[in-house]
Amino acid sequence: MSNPLTRARGLDLARRQRTLLRSVNCVGVGLHSGRKVNLTLKPATAGSGIIFRRVDLAGSPEVPARWDHVVDATMCTTIGTENGVRIGTVEHLMAAFAGCHVDNAIVEVDGPEVPVMDGSAAPFVFLIDCAGTIEQDLPRTVIEILKPIKVEHAGKVAELLPSDTFTVAFEIDFASGAIAQQSVEFELANGTFNKEVARARTFGFAEEVEKMRAAGLALGGSLDNAVVIEGDKVLNADGLRYQDEFVRHKVLDAVGDLKLAGGEIRGAYRGSRAGHQMTNLLLRALFADPTAYCVHGETASVMAEAEVPAPVRRRAGARA
Repeated sequence: MSNPLTRARGLDLARRQRTLLRSVNCVGVGLHSGRKVNLTLKPATAGSGIIFRRVDLAGSPEVPARWDHVVDATMCTTIGTENGVRIGTVEHLMAAFAGCHVDNAIVEVDGPEVPVMDGSAAPFVFLIDCAGTIEQDLPRTVIEILKPIKVEHAGKVAELLPSDTFTVAFEIDFASGAIAQQSVEFELANGTFNKEVARARTFGFAEEVEKMRAAGLALGGSLDNAVVIEGDKVLNADGLRYQDEFVRHKVLDAVGDLKLAGGEIRGAYRGSRAGHQMTNLLLRALFADPTAYCVHGETASVMAEAEVPAPVRRRAGARA
């Protein structure tokens, strides 16, 4: 019988997993909590995946960065466990791990949220570059998409399609003239994420800030860590980093949320007006259908191994 690793369509399955070469740390503010947070990235053993550790809580409990541990998707992605341990706003750091091809790492935080930094993934890419990466003994986990999987809700669409490469396409449509209609597609190979996507910042509308803060969100948000729009104007004095920075940030979010699959996606993601909730629902739909995907390489980090918290929840008025 032939090795299944040699049968996958055009996939480079010879690559090995990678982790950080050394530890690195930074300090920042949580976008939604407004709290000062210390963040430390550490090397991890092969096959362990990305593990978040709450060092401010007794026993330093851990939460696997995995699709089945997403417990909330209100304006950000929050992972957690059945006993109530939570860590929010993981998507930008997860996108940086994906862009830098880091498979295994321990993320220590002393608060309920990853610091927002400048609102993009670029500071985390810088941290990973400072730490360096090293190849490990196990083959990289590759999740090959075998057939189309789609989820739709209230005009929002997210889907995965078979493809020999990992591509992300996104389209958005806002009433504000500062955004309007934007669409983009990237084949995320050869450093494309770090060059074209990583610097795109999160964004929001000035008129929504009061409502968000009343709901306990965006307490740490400012012009230093988000693009803020009022009417048809961008309020940030330095303007935009890309003409289409808004849709590029949606790509960034999708890359980070897809990293929660527990392996490298070999397929094409398409999002239309989608967000964190839709991408997580898409992963749940994917893994609910064994005929829709094939896992190559180390599989330990892909499927659930322990307790699985309740599926992602949606609060009234939240963007998916």
